[in-house]
Amino acid sequence: MRSAVSTFSVVGHDWGGLVAWWTASRYPDRITKLVALNAPHPSVAGSYMRSHPSQMLKSLYVGFFQLPRLPEAMLSANGYRSLKDALLRSSRPGTFSDGDIAQYEKAWSQPGALTAMLNWYRALPFLPEMKNPTIRSPALVIWGARDRFLEKGLVEASLALCRSGDVRWIENATHWVQHEEPDAVNAALVDFLKV
Repeated sequence: MRSAVSTFSVVGHDWGGLVAWWTASRYPDRITKLVALNAPHPSVAGSYMRSHPSQMLKSLYVGFFQLPRLPEAMLSANGYRSLKDALLRSSRPGTFSDGDIAQYEKAWSQPGALTAMLNWYRALPFLPEMKNPTIRSPALVIWGARDRFLEKGLVEASLALCRSGDVRWIENATHWVQHEEPDAVNAALVDFLKV
C-alpha cells in the first residue's frame, strides 16, 4: 500500500513559478521549500508594474493578450513566426536549436493550445487576492539577470513576502535561465533542496 505524500517542495519557471508561489502561500503546511525561476510572487506583480513605468512598458503585451481571437491569429501567422522570434530575441544566441523551435511549433499547433496559453494571461484580472501572501517555507529565487520581460526589482518585492528567502542571481542568463545555465541552476537546486 502506498502512503500519500503530505509535504513536498515546489519548483517553477515563469507561469509555473507563479503557480509555485501561489501554492506555497495557500498551503503553507504542505510546502517544505519553494523555488521560483524568473517568476515574481503573484501578489507583487501588479503593484510593482503600476509603480514602475518601465515594467509597465515591458508588460504591454499582456493587455494585447486580453483581446479575443486576435492574439491567436497574430501568434499563429506565418508559421508562428512571432512566437519563434520572441524565443530567439529574448534568449542568448544558441539557446534554442532548430529542433527545439520545431518542438515548440508542434506544441503551439495543437488544437486549442494557443488559446490555452493565452488564457493564463486572460485570467490575471480575475485572480483573487491572496488572504495571506506570506511564504512561510524557505524560498529561493533563481533569476537570470538579463531578463527582457521582468525587472530585478520584482525579486526584492517578492522576497519581502518570505519569512526566509534568498536569491541566486545568474548574471549572464536571460528569462530562459534553466536552458542557458543548466549546470548553475541545477547546482543551486540541489544545494537548496537537499534534506
